[in-house]
Amino acid sequence: MEKSIDTRAVRTLVISPNWIGDAVMAQPLLRALKDANPQRRIDVLAPAWVAPVWRAAAEVSEVLETPFKHGKLQWAERREYARMLRERGYDEAYILPNTLKFALIPWMAKIPKRIGYKGEMRYGLINVMHHDDPKHKRPMLPFYAALAGPVSKTPPQDVPYPVLTISDEDKAAALGRVGIAPGTTIVAFAPGAEFGPAKRWPSGYFAGLARLLQQSRPEITIVLMGSAKDAEVCDEIVAAAPGVRSLAGVTSLSDALAILGSAAALVTNDSGLMHIAAALNRPVVALYGPTDPRHTPPLSDIAKILWLHLECAPCQQRVCPLGHQACMHKLTVDLAWAPLRAMLPARPAAL
Repeated sequence: MEKSIDTRAVRTLVISPNWIGDAVMAQPLLRALKDANPQRRIDVLAPAWVAPVWRAAAEVSEVLETPFKHGKLQWAERREYARMLRERGYDEAYILPNTLKFALIPWMAKIPKRIGYKGEMRYGLINVMHHDDPKHKRPMLPFYAALAGPVSKTPPQDVPYPVLTISDEDKAAALGRVGIAPGTTIVAFAPGAEFGPAKRWPSGYFAGLARLLQQSRPEITIVLMGSAKDAEVCDEIVAAAPGVRSLAGVTSLSDALAILGSAAALVTNDSGLMHIAAALNRPVVALYGPTDPRHTPPLSDIAKILWLHLECAPCQQRVCPLGHQACMHKLTVDLAWAPLRAMLPARPAAL
């Protein structure tokens, strides 16, 4: 039986999650919507710090950056923004955050069809309401992808992995802005983690891995990726492994995407950059401790997950409640070096 395809010029608004990793895992929802209706126009409403992810998604026609402050209701500002959205004439809205305040916007914009999960008691604001069992939460990929289909207790199967795309021109431009020559073999490390210190592999371990890589493959450039919040831990790594370059707080997220898209591999804590690299089809060594890779893994066939699954993990705590952070400290440098070495491209012939 052939799949039914809608050819009406539907205008769809997707309200993005506020976290980079969640936004990446929501991209297959947009692909499903576009597959069902190739004529559909999809605009994404996203906070500025997430917007570059959506600009790398082929399904998106336009990214609208939210002007709202995090955690604030800003009723007047939302009402005014809703008026602008109403003028754009959307037929439907997919509200991916579970909060009340994001469901208010499409309701105030009088968008006829408003799809999302119940979240914070959003009856009336959501008129196509999906439900998730809080005791048996779905992994994030099928959680978002389910919104493309009818309301059902059965999660979708065989959801494709997220795919992001960066042009060669954007890659070259981003590398040029940080002074990296075209054709340089790059290995990126992402030693930060927005969630909290419990998720972070020790900086000394990152430095030890950098030294092994420098000794084995001196032609490779090692860069440290992250926000300004990660600058301190990146400086610790640079001090212990001279020659490593810290780009923490130096690059925009748009440039970070382009640099990751150029990298031979990424070694990373459970973070948004991990999900971006996986969606860009870059080899990833993902270091897990207090969080659960069964729930939010790097979605790629060329990613290697390192997780010891100790008795105390996953605790899902920002700070180790036992004080020892054994789940990360027992992930040794050698455990990370083995998969990273296997990912590296062949040595240049001249070497």
